[in-house]
Amino acid sequence: MTEPLSDDVFPVQVEQTDVVFTGRVWNIRRDTFEYGDASITREYMDHTGAVAILAIDEHDRVLLIKQYRHPIGSRDWEIPAGLLDIDGEGPLAAAKRELAEEVDLVASDWKLLCDFASSPGGSNEVIRVYLARGLKATKEAFARGEEEADIENRWVDLDEVVTAVLNRSLGNSILSIAALAAHASRARGWTSLGDAESPWTRHPKLR
Repeated sequence: MTEPLSDDVFPVQVEQTDVVFTGRVWNIRRDTFEYGDASITREYMDHTGAVAILAIDEHDRVLLIKQYRHPIGSRDWEIPAGLLDIDGEGPLAAAKRELAEEVDLVASDWKLLCDFASSPGGSNEVIRVYLARGLKATKEAFARGEEEADIENRWVDLDEVVTAVLNRSLGNSILSIAALAAHASRARGWTSLGDAESPWTRHPKLR
């Protein structure tokens, strides 16, 4: 019988590691490690990891936000998300904070939707996406600056989001993966959703 598909956590012996570039948000790290019979050197973006939230209301509408992203020179549709950049803050707490800070919402029902690595060949960034329901407004609106100052919010039917992903009108990876995962999970009666407090074993810094 074929085993179910699953990635394998595969620790290797790191012989040397150095930060070769220190950035404002992320660093570039160079590791030399043993793999098989070889000693290999690779450079990659050393990332904190991130969380994202697919907030969905009682009508199966998803909350999307549009904001400017300088590397791609575009205002793209996304879902609320943010970095794990506060010491001691767990992923679920970070997701709750980001939902409040970006769109002034709190949720009473949190489930784990999916985990993924954004670019495993060049970054150790992993992203955890939560499904948030039971939504209501925060008591006060948060002040926002820089690229977040002119965020546009829109509630969109989940099926419409999936259609836009499939016809290539939307290109944000987190939004695309989250919408497709939610669409597939809904078709299975949401039975694939996980405990929001599930251990994040694929996060290289939280194992």
